[in-house]
Amino acid sequence: MIPALSTLTPRRSRPLLWCAGVVLALGTTMAAAQTTPPAEEPDTLILSDTLHYDDIKRESVFVGNVTMTRGNMTLSSDRLTMREDADGFQYGTATVEQADRVHLRQEKPEKFENIKSESLRAEYDGKAKQLILIGQAVVTRYVCGQPQDNIRGERIVYHQDTDTYEAFGGPQSAGPNQRVRSVTRHRSKSDAALAECTNKSSAAAKR
Repeated sequence: MIPALSTLTPRRSRPLLWCAGVVLALGTTMAAAQTTPPAEEPDTLILSDTLHYDDIKRESVFVGNVTMTRGNMTLSSDRLTMREDADGFQYGTATVEQADRVHLRQEKPEKFENIKSESLRAEYDGKAKQLILIGQAVVTRYVCGQPQDNIRGERIVYHQDTDTYEAFGGPQSAGPNQRVRSVTRHRSKSDAALAECTNKSSAAAKR
């Protein structure tokens, strides 16, 4: 349900460039579709204290110590509502009551990368392919266990199609003065962290 996360660069609205990017992306996607078979969707495992399923609404409500695992992604919340529309698109809303935040963790072992996200509420729109973190939103990217990038705001939107982020300030911003706060370490530090883990992995494989 939830897409994989990667780059932590906020996107600015640029209509003309955006349109050109869409055209280019569509062309690239169509070409790739002709040569590359679609990746198999991973299974989804959800653990909770209770589950209510409504077949008519195509809606599942998980309540209490909810943990969802899908591939290398893990989500934890107090409540998770999932539904599917007539076209098969999935939508999800994760909220908290007892816990302090909704937590998401996405691992990319091949890049020694780990992305941790948290917010008061998280929504996924399968049709728009967007993950939306709402209220005290924070996204941090780690490489080899070292923090590299961090974004804080009231709302952070991840666009799966373009692999880009938008961050917005507001009264519930995790950044100072209701603004967006973005911190990015120099690329050399990220490369050094990646090289460190790569060398350790290579050495371990030779033993």
